[in-house]
Amino acid sequence: MPMHPRTSTLDGAIGLATQNRTLLPRYREMKLHWQIGSKDVARVKALVAGQAGSALIRARQRHNLAQTKPAVTKERFWRAMVSMRLTTRQKSGPESHVARFIRLNPFPLTYPTVHQARDAGVLIVKVLKKAGGIRFADKIATELAQNLEILEDGLWTDTLVQCNRLTQLVPRDIEIEVARHIQEHFLGFGPKQSRNLLQSLGLTRYEIPIDSRLTDWLNEFGFPVRLTATALGDDNYYRFISDGIQALCERSGVLPCIFDAAVFASRDSVAWTDDNVIF
Repeated sequence: MPMHPRTSTLDGAIGLATQNRTLLPRYREMKLHWQIGSKDVARVKALVAGQAGSALIRARQRHNLAQTKPAVTKERFWRAMVSMRLTTRQKSGPESHVARFIRLNPFPLTYPTVHQARDAGVLIVKVLKKAGGIRFADKIATELAQNLEILEDGLWTDTLVQCNRLTQLVPRDIEIEVARHIQEHFLGFGPKQSRNLLQSLGLTRYEIPIDSRLTDWLNEFGFPVRLTATALGDDNYYRFISDGIQALCERSGVLPCIFDAAVFASRDSVAWTDDNVIF
């Protein structure tokens, strides 16, 4: 039997929540238990074992599971922000236009370069359009330029302090707090992309970006709630689904960042290698 949450009113609550998201916080008032069977665990373990040789999993083990991580600087944070903003609603597999842009060396949109530009938005859109194959260049450039302005207007200190809370191994609730800081302050970074940014910096073990690859796998797996990108844009709904993923991973003895890497690697037709990993 596929995993499912057990409460007397959960089905009704989920139905109401999809119609009125303001009701979503109520699920935390119920005694919710995710019932996960041995077959569910076996499928997760088989997935991870099948991708054990993936460079993506090796990268997560090396960076996200490290006892200590490099300090997050303005330069590192900005590059991650640019890179992960590019992945929204775009193909980001190993040989995609986005992945190739993110791997450029030298990187054309470093913090010093954009910071010193007379008009950050004009520079960003020019670089993105010149690279070719990147959708929504104008929107991305506008949002990144505004995010830079927000940082320069006084948010750098708090943002770096928040991110550097994760340079040591911390509980999940701290990861959630840092992700929420990014969600609340930066354009283009909702529940998924805030976690994408932190994961790409090697900072998180538990909080993962629930993207289309993961939702497709979970829907096929038999996850008890049909997942859609629209609903996952709501923070409370995202947390509810994330709680189920956390329970599945914990029961399977797999950290979520490794589970995410295994799903990601299994869905890409071109293999990730040590040279092309970007997440």
